[in-house]
Amino acid sequence: MSQLIIENLRFRDRGPYSFAIAGGECLGLQGASGAGKTLLLRAIVDLDPHQGSLRLDDLECDRMPAPQWRKKVSMLPAESCWWRDVVEDHFHDFNAIPQEHLARLGFGPEVAGWQVSRLSTGEKQRLAILRMLENRPQALLLDEPTASLDRANSNGVEQLLSEYGRTNNAPLLWVSHDPDQLDRVADRCLFMQVDGSLKPCGGI
Repeated sequence: MSQLIIENLRFRDRGPYSFAIAGGECLGLQGASGAGKTLLLRAIVDLDPHQGSLRLDDLECDRMPAPQWRKKVSMLPAESCWWRDVVEDHFHDFNAIPQEHLARLGFGPEVAGWQVSRLSTGEKQRLAILRMLENRPQALLLDEPTASLDRANSNGVEQLLSEYGRTNNAPLLWVSHDPDQLDRVADRCLFMQVDGSLKPCGGI
């Protein structure tokens, strides 16, 4: 069982932050816009300069190249990047994606050949989730994964990501402005204050 451990994490004059997420556990994160939730995820995934200790079980972030750490601890940004013309060219092996996963997110196998230019924001987000899971990460950092989705597609994403965490004993850190969503997916929740401090949420 993997455990994501953050100890005395500091970045951009924020922190220190110390908390742990057990394997298969989902930790929800709420807070006002601009409080620093995305910055926290970027520091944990080693995209921004930081101080402190980041560990996945016995693996230490500082002891491996950043790209290798990101394969194990993957972040889904609020807006995904696409750099080629066709959907399947952004995957290692699109045909290896379980058909059940495609269907759960509202796609059929034909989406592989779609032009990226025709994709809506919501379609890009759902495909970015499949692209992230293809790499079989050991921990997930999710920045508003359903912000651009309708209720039906949000439900599919919630089910798929929650199932992935449980099945693979993967820690999930799930940022959402929707307290009802965190009631559904999170085992416990933290609230980031305007000053960047973290407090436990009530009710989870």
